[in-house]
Order: sequence, then C-alpha cells, then structure tokens
Amino acid sequence: CRPRFTASSAVWTPEFIGRKGERNVKVDDFRFVIGLPDCGTKQKFNIYHYPESHDKLILFPDGQLRHIILREKGKNGDNDLRRYLDEDYSDAEGQSILLLKYDYVPGLYCMDQFFSNSSQDRGEPSETIMATVCSPKPEVHWTDSSVMLRKIINPICHGIAMIILLIVAIIYFVLPTLRDLVGNMVTTITMCLIVSQAADLVRIFTEFSNHVSFLIADLFFYVSLLGAFFWLNAMGYYIWKMFRTRNVFLRVSDGRKYCWYSGYAWGCTATMASIAVFAHYFLDLPGSNRSQTTEGHAAAESIDGFFESQDSISWLGIAVFFMPIAFIIIVNIFFFVTTLRFINRMHTYGRIHHKLRCSFVMFTLIFATMSVAWLFLILSWLHVDGLLYMHIIANALQAPCILYICVLRQKHVTFLVKSCLGDQPPQTSEWGDEMTYMNGGNY
Repeated sequence: CRPRFTASSAVWTPEFIGRKGERNVKVDDFRFVIGLPDCGTKQKFNIYHYPESHDKLILFPDGQLRHIILREKGKNGDNDLRRYLDEDYSDAEGQSILLLKYDYVPGLYCMDQFFSNSSQDRGEPSETIMATVCSPKPEVHWTDSSVMLRKIINPICHGIAMIILLIVAIIYFVLPTLRDLVGNMVTTITMCLIVSQAADLVRIFTEFSNHVSFLIADLFFYVSLLGAFFWLNAMGYYIWKMFRTRNVFLRVSDGRKYCWYSGYAWGCTATMASIAVFAHYFLDLPGSNRSQTTEGHAAAESIDGFFESQDSISWLGIAVFFMPIAFIIIVNIFFFVTTLRFINRMHTYGRIHHKLRCSFVMFTLIFATMSVAWLFLILSWLHVDGLLYMHIIANALQAPCILYICVLRQKHVTFLVKSCLGDQPPQTSEWGDEMTYMNGGNY
C-alpha cells in the first residue's frame, strides 16, 4: 500500500449506486463518520473490492452497503454492477452468478480506498475499495435441535445446577454438626461452582452482552473455577495430612485452620488470576484473541481502543488459568493414591479416622466429578458438536452428582436434614459420631 499523500489521486469520495445499477447517483444529505463500526460482541472482518475479485461492494443511496460474493471472479471489472443487482441473472450454464449477498446498515460497516502494487499491474498502483464490516447475524431457528440444546436446555440446566449447589451450600452452612473444616470447604467449593455457573450462563447469551460484560463474565468463570480446584486441593491435603499424623487429637481449631487454608486457596487464585490478566493484555500475540480475526484489523485499531478490542480472555490467559488446574489434578491424584494405601494398611482406627474416611470418600468423588467436567470443558473447544453436547451433559450432571455425594449418599446428613425440616422433639441424650457409626450410620 502507498500513503494517500504520495499517490496521484484526489481525496476519496464514495460512489453511490442505485438499486437498478445506476452509477454515480447524487446524494446530498450524507456525512462521514470516522472510525470503526461498533460491532459489540460480533466479530469484524475486512472485504476487498477490486476489478477481478470475488467480492463486490455496492453502496446504495440510503446508506446500506451490499456485499456480494460471486461464484467466479469478475471478468469485466465493475462494468457489470447492474447484472449483479439482478437476482434472476444466470450465466451461460444456467447457474446464478450470485453465491451470497448481505446488506449492512449504517453503523455496521466502514469504507475506505487504498492503492496497491502487484505484478499484474506492472508496477502501476491499482485502486481497491476496502470495507470493515460486522459479521452478519445468523438466522436462528428455535426449532432446530442444536439451538434448543445450546440456547434453551443448556441455560435451564445452569439454573437448576445453581439451585442444587445452593441447597448443598445451605445444608453444610446451617447445620452445626456439618460446620467443621471439611464442611466449610464443601460450602466454599459449592459457592465457587455457583459463581462459575452464573458466569457461564452470561457467556451463553453473547448477543445480549457487550465486550466489557463478556470479558468480565470470562474472568468470573475462570477465577471461580480455579478457586474451586484450589479449595479441593486444600481438602485433599488436609485429609492426607490428618491420616499421616500420629496423634489426630493434637490439632489446631478448625476456625484457625480454615483461615490458613483460605490464605492458600484465595492467595494462589488471586495470584494466578493477576498473571492471567497481565498475560492477556500485554503478553499475548497480536491477533490471537478469539474475537480478532486478522492482523490488518488489529493494526487498524488505535491505542485508545486497545482494551475495548479484548472481547474475551485470550488463549494465553486461559492457559495461565488452566495449567494450575492440571497441576492440582496431578497433586490430588497423589493425595488419593497415598491416602488409600495408608487406609488399606490400617487395621484399627477410632472415631476420628471413621470421620476422615468419610471425608476421604467424599473428596475422591467430588474430585472425580469436577475433573471429568473440566476435561469435557476443554474438549468442547475443539469445535466438534458431539464434544460440545457431551460438555453440556457433563456440566448438567455435575451438580446432581455433588448433591448425591455430599447429602444423599451420607445417611447421617440426610438424617440431620430430616430432623431439621421435621418437627421432632429434641433428644435428651447426645449421640456422638462414634455411637452413630456403631448404630449403623453410613460414613
């Protein structure tokens, strides 16, 4: 390309073409608006119109821009614009010359002129019209099975999942018997999963969001998911350490331990989130953002619009979020294997070990459920419909599985819930965990 002031050409003015192909239609009441189109969450892409291109740009007097894609390159340059506007035109083989067309209203496109040199032009600059347009809105048929699964069933499953996780969090937060260190960790994990479900629900309806809300939803989704895995890692470490402790009665209070584990989980989450945001804005390669399509578009944006162009977390930021999760899964597998080996070597154990064994089984099942859901989340990025549907199913089953693991599977938890909901007189005698276990309680 050559700068305009070095080319022997006047300032470019748009050429308006009538609906029937009239050239140079005079329009008095138009004005230029400098800048890129405001596409919101939709992508921008460039269209190049030159005499022998497949793409043709026609600017109508009412301000609409028509983009026409031809089946073959134009052979007669721009002299056949009239036949391009004729929808019934057919070539020699009886096939329509038009392949696709779309009209853009003012505000969803911008046009400009530039000159380029090519070998075919023998060094002489050729005039080319370029337009930056917003991606057309696809036609949505709500009866389509894919649309129903993605836009109707998936949001409903997210809402049901948030309700189920909230029930688990309330049970473990309200009942005093369950409000120990492991119970508080379960409550925190479920709250993190609720936030991730809510943020993912916002990400589903991208057409109702702008780039800021979409980016914030991405941040909340990845940060809450990372926090849930760090808390799961803290639970696994606590159970692993308690089984290896010789005297489990010599321990610090659960409240102080929860503060220590909170510092670890939230501190690591905040640190990795800060690194991911920094990498997203300053270390990512140009054009690698999912919302950006070409390097030419990225170069055309100004410094003031740098942050506005970031519609979603880049792949480098996602990698910073997900690499710790992969490492946590490996560490949790180590906790599971070593703790299971230690339990199998034990012949006699008391009340505390029975309770720790219950917590270990619950940790193992929650860890397996969250890991499978995380794996299907990664596989859904491969742009395969089958993997996306499997991710939707796995995400829908995650909350019911956690409800079964934390509440329904444990008889003493269901007994406490029934006692809380039913109008039963308080018992005069105190039944401890060891007596409950001897009486047939399933831990």
